[in-house]
Amino acid sequence: MTQLPHLSNAQIAWRAAQDIPDGAYVNLGIGFPEMVAQYQPPERQVIFHTENGILNFGEAPPPGEEDWDLINAGKKPVTLNPGAAFFHHADSFAMVRGGHLDVAILGAYQVAQNGDLANWRVGSKGVPAVGGSMDLVHGAKRVAVTTQHVTKTGESKLVESCTFPLTGVSCVTRVYTSLAVIDIADGHFVLREKLPNLSFDDLQSQTGARLEQDGQVDDLIVPEL
Repeated sequence: MTQLPHLSNAQIAWRAAQDIPDGAYVNLGIGFPEMVAQYQPPERQVIFHTENGILNFGEAPPPGEEDWDLINAGKKPVTLNPGAAFFHHADSFAMVRGGHLDVAILGAYQVAQNGDLANWRVGSKGVPAVGGSMDLVHGAKRVAVTTQHVTKTGESKLVESCTFPLTGVSCVTRVYTSLAVIDIADGHFVLREKLPNLSFDDLQSQTGARLEQDGQVDDLIVPEL
């Protein structure tokens, strides 16, 4: 596939952050999705949850001021906001499984047009285990994905059906990619926003399943980051 102009990971994370409502309880997947926390609109309060047992953690500390007993699930140092709480790992997953999270934002190897998610795989270059994602995709009230639209070798990450091991079935409702914002509805990819200099046909050529349009498709506008 031809490489098209595309958003950076930071810009994708910024766009995803704009959709998190004020007061939401949110879990961010390890790696790329963690960037979403950096771009919360200042007028909104979002309470971030991490599987290893912190609620309402804050920004990363300045270099040299890290407390390595205070980390998130991705082993990155964090700070605490007023009112933050610590709890047992089992209680953390009870929150997840009990439906107390409003949003989970995860990464992906593949997302299928029916909402299936594959974000782990086996093998020498794969993620060794599914981790907490399998609980998150069925416990959170809304599941979104942040990802590049295609792999480094040009294969689409948005597919008719996943070929990697599944994390969850019919669980993803929105995907934020380097080219577009796409909803999943009634077993189809529905285009909501795309880069303004990108034609629909070019976007479709980068997508491994049919894209549908339901009403107006807005321009995907993000700041320079």
